[in-house]
Amino acid sequence: MRAPCLLASAPGLLLVLAACASVALPTAPEAPAWTPLFSGTSLGDFVSTDFGGQGEVAVRDGRIHLGFGSPLTGITWTGAAPTGSYELEVVAARADGSDFFAGITFPVGDDHLTLVLGGWGGSLCGLSSIDGNDAAHNDTRTHRQFADHVDHTVHIVVTGAAVAAALDGAPLCRAERSGHRFSLRPEVTLQKPLGIASFATASCIRSVRWRPLQGSVPTP
Repeated sequence: MRAPCLLASAPGLLLVLAACASVALPTAPEAPAWTPLFSGTSLGDFVSTDFGGQGEVAVRDGRIHLGFGSPLTGITWTGAAPTGSYELEVVAARADGSDFFAGITFPVGDDHLTLVLGGWGGSLCGLSSIDGNDAAHNDTRTHRQFADHVDHTVHIVVTGAAVAAALDGAPLCRAERSGHRFSLRPEVTLQKPLGIASFATASCIRSVRWRPLQGSVPTP
C-alpha cells in the first residue's frame, strides 16, 4: 500500500529537484588581471637608474638589456607602484658575467626589500636586508645555479604576514614580517619604489608584471 503514496509524491519531488537545479552555485571570484610594466617595445615608465658608472640600458628583440656596469646597471619604475598585498613576476636571464643578474627591489608596506638572484660569485639568492643583514647574512640565504641566456621566472608574493619568492615554480625563500625590520642596501635606494639591477653583469629582462592579491592567498 506504500507504492501509491510514493508515486503520488513523485511529481512534487521532481519539482523540488528542478528548483534546486535552477539555483546557480556560488563560483570562486576571478583573480585580478595582471598589469604588465614592460610592453616589449619601449621602456615605458621605466628609466635607467642613475647609479653613476651604469652600463647601457636598451630595448632590443622584445627585452630590456642591462649592460655591464661599474658596478651597477638598472631600471627604476616611475609609474604607480604595487601596494598592499600583491604578486610581482619578473622573467630575466643572465647574459654574461658572474654576479647577480637581477636584484629586484619592491615595496613591502612602507618599507622595501631587494630579492637578489645570483650574487656573491654567481649563485647566492636571498632578500636584502632583514634586520640590517643583507642576503648573504640572513636566514633567506640560499644558492641556485644560473646558466647564461636561460630565462628564469621569479614570483614574489607580498602579504601582511610574509614576503616569499619562488623561482621557476619552486619555493626560493621566505621572510615573516612580524618582528623584523626591512630595509635596502644604500646602493639600490635609487630604485625605490620598484626596480631591477645587475651587478658587473649583463642581463636581459623579458617580462615584468604585477597584480593585487584578492582574499587570503598563501605565499609560495
